[in-house]
Amino acid sequence: MFRRTPLLLGALPVAVLALAACGGSASNALPTTPSGHPATVGVASTGLGDVLVDRQGRTLYFFGRDSGTVSSCMGSCAANWPPLSAGRNPAIGSGAKAADVGTTSRPDGRSQLTYSGHPLYTFVNDKKPGDTNGEGIKAFGGSWFAVSPSGSKVAPASKPQGGGGYGGY
Repeated sequence: MFRRTPLLLGALPVAVLALAACGGSASNALPTTPSGHPATVGVASTGLGDVLVDRQGRTLYFFGRDSGTVSSCMGSCAANWPPLSAGRNPAIGSGAKAADVGTTSRPDGRSQLTYSGHPLYTFVNDKKPGDTNGEGIKAFGGSWFAVSPSGSKVAPASKPQGGGGYGGY
């Protein structure tokens, strides 16, 4: 047992470096305005590529069932896909286009942020910045997509082409 101690101690720095590499990356940093203040909406890099995020770094989605700026997501839909509330003066972060940001009025009278004419939502199963668990989900009568900085749905990442499953033999 005493002989394993050097191996374990030698593995400790490697484990620390691996853990450090997993969190706190600049790609998932919270969005800020050019002056460094927290942004209502900005852009972050995720496994899907660059997507719009809210001030907590959560991925923003649009609902394929929405018509223009009119939200079709109410009740239990809005409980699972919370609408991004719009304050009086939404702060726009780096990578987002201020000209594409707008608001729409929800049936309950609250204001919801829009981007390129799409009402924006977060997803309850995205637990930390950079999560994209809502991408491509079909629920509440439509599909959900992460929003790219251009205002369209994020293009799906290309999948590697298989070689027939024989490992190149």
